[in-house]
Amino acid sequence: MRPGLLLGTMLLLCGSTAEANIYAYTDSSGVVHLTNVPGGNDRYRMVMRTPKMAVAMARADFNQVARAHYQALIRAAASRYGVSPALVNAVISAESGYNAGAVSPKGAVGLMQLIPATADRFGVANSFSPADNINGGTAYLAHLLRVFSGDLKLAVAAYNAGSKAVIQAGYHIPPFAETQAYVPRVLAYYRQYLNSGGKAGGLNPQAVAQAAPQLIQVSNP
Repeated sequence: MRPGLLLGTMLLLCGSTAEANIYAYTDSSGVVHLTNVPGGNDRYRMVMRTPKMAVAMARADFNQVARAHYQALIRAAASRYGVSPALVNAVISAESGYNAGAVSPKGAVGLMQLIPATADRFGVANSFSPADNINGGTAYLAHLLRVFSGDLKLAVAAYNAGSKAVIQAGYHIPPFAETQAYVPRVLAYYRQYLNSGGKAGGLNPQAVAQAAPQLIQVSNP
């Protein structure tokens, strides 16, 4: 594992403006496993005590190599479904921080954090595949934009809470704390990507951190 990628992964494991110790072990195949919740697994040893920092900053800085690597897939899917690449990048930034292996406690998977039902609905065979995940997530975004007549806020809210919740809220952002925080966070990323000419590498992490700090969800070890 390269030092830059190792640091990016460690940052991803940090809690919002809180300290989090990082634990690691190397398996018999030479794969390095990292976690901030060793859960009593005696194979893990603490390798880093992280400083306090804004999680949105950590998320924005995570694995810039991966972010650049996925741009061709993002542009292709965005063109296929008529969605702005800046919006796809914004959702990926908020959902997974460009971590294709991300799994949430609720079972959402991959770059765009697709739940199994959504993955099945949009023909995603493997949610851990960046190409499949981006294609399915972008198709879902295009569908939501059609459902809500191009209203970006409502489409983003529905991506997080579901279309039914938005409709039941009278076509407003549902009164869920997670969704109320999620929508401005995605829109902050979206504005940043638009201002950088659609290039994900042009993101200003400080501006996003100030706009909408949040917790990062990580999978259990």
